[in-house]
Amino acid sequence: MYRYDEFDRAFVKDRVNQLRDQVSRRLSGGLTEDEFKPLRLQNGVYLQLHAYMLRVAIPYGTLSSRQMHKLAHIARTYDKDYGHFTTRQNIQYNWPTLQDIPTILDELAEVDMHAIQTSGNCIRNVTADQYAGATADEIEDPRVWAEIVRQWSTLHPEFAFLPRKFKIAVTAAPNDRAAIRFHDIGLAIVKNDAGDVGFEVHVGGGLGRTPMVARKIRDFLPRHQLLSYLEATLRVYNMLGRRDNKYKARIKILVHETGVEEFTRLVEAEWSAVKEGTIDLPADEMERIAAYFAPPAFDALSNDPQELFAARVADPAFAAWEKANTFTHRATGYAIVNISLKPTGGIPGDATSAQMDAIADLAEKYSLDEIRVTHEQNLTLPHVRQADLPTVFNVLVSIGFADANIGLISDIICCPGLDYCSLANARSIPVSQRITERFADMKRQHDVGDLKLKISGCINACGHHHVGHIGILGVDRRGEEYYQITLGGSADENASIGKIIGPAFSSDSIVDAVEKVVDIYIGIRQDNESFLDTYRRVGLAPFKEKLYADAA
Repeated sequence: MYRYDEFDRAFVKDRVNQLRDQVSRRLSGGLTEDEFKPLRLQNGVYLQLHAYMLRVAIPYGTLSSRQMHKLAHIARTYDKDYGHFTTRQNIQYNWPTLQDIPTILDELAEVDMHAIQTSGNCIRNVTADQYAGATADEIEDPRVWAEIVRQWSTLHPEFAFLPRKFKIAVTAAPNDRAAIRFHDIGLAIVKNDAGDVGFEVHVGGGLGRTPMVARKIRDFLPRHQLLSYLEATLRVYNMLGRRDNKYKARIKILVHETGVEEFTRLVEAEWSAVKEGTIDLPADEMERIAAYFAPPAFDALSNDPQELFAARVADPAFAAWEKANTFTHRATGYAIVNISLKPTGGIPGDATSAQMDAIADLAEKYSLDEIRVTHEQNLTLPHVRQADLPTVFNVLVSIGFADANIGLISDIICCPGLDYCSLANARSIPVSQRITERFADMKRQHDVGDLKLKISGCINACGHHHVGHIGILGVDRRGEEYYQITLGGSADENASIGKIIGPAFSSDSIVDAVEKVVDIYIGIRQDNESFLDTYRRVGLAPFKEKLYADAA
């Protein structure tokens, strides 16, 4: 895990002091809201429907137990006793007072945290695979490169006011858990035929009003030239990206309108002019940063210890949880534990201060002091001894986070919707709660199998509905909330954008419609075929015909 040096701490402290002065002037009337807006956005402060919201950065989703305890303290002291983990591996507080926000940021600085690069038209928090450094299927730890990009981009003057916000993600595994094809730039760490490690570069992905899958512009970029290539790409965007229409200002529109071949040519031409300069890090600096992410000293253990076998036999609930919520670790005798923040009837991604404190304690005792935030609004303990899994499970049961539903229909990504967001057209949270209640039977969920359901309250797609196997979009119809269903989306290495199945459903009928879609799938699947595989085999027509025939 990266640790701040004196420069980092001084920089963050200066930003807190600047914001404290700006907040004071806003509260005294010295700044209007319009004047204050660009200043607060640079510090992660939004104005939502009912209050200011503070978004705190968790770079590449990695937290220590000390940092998680601090997040719990802030929720308990300055908010309504909870925080909301987001799809960019950050955390949001929905109810702080504006007067308290500088103090909150001051306290965050005590544990090397801040809210920089969580809002505004800058390079946002760089995200990565939540299993980074723990899984056997990665080439190397992608967090090293996420940290290098973070340091390069934080104070870069050319990219402080881009045409629009800009998102970068890094993965190093063949199974894409970082959704890189739906980022402005997605980086996949790969090896070429000679065995050299470098990057496959994807540009122009994104969701929102115009969802697009990123286009690959380079098969292999030498790892030591990453920053100069990113600089060239962003320079092209900064020069040519539209600033007259915010809906057409993202780099995906530039790639689409320019054409991927011409866009690639422009980037390569710009790169040829900058790559021999002083942008890229020297080898010793890359090694210094990489050392912060050196694998921990894992103990020599054996797989399937006796304690684990006995717990499986004694407790079917534990056995089901272990099967659904753990992932193979790179080290023998260890497991990666996924903590579902999606209890039946709960709000996806929310955790109380008590729950955060308990997870921090688990990390300190059983996960080598590490926690990860996932882009699917869950948490991960990356380094847990298999023998400790029953103990971890029992603690999670006690705090209400032991649902064995990772990757199932109740593991919903959901935006705040009209309950909080001034941009939303419809509520998202109540729909997600009702769906989890409808599918509360875990046996039924496991019979349905892998099914990713995602809900957005407006076309901005903060709930990633475009890439849900089943996606739900809230729309406004003459002042009433309706919900449109899409099918067939996916954010993994086989990326796809869901297709609209037909007319939207009312708030009263949307849950019935989702259940009907699931029932249709059950009726037409072959063998153990997943929902997405079934959809890709049969297409939209059978779902549409049966769903609307019954609704007619």
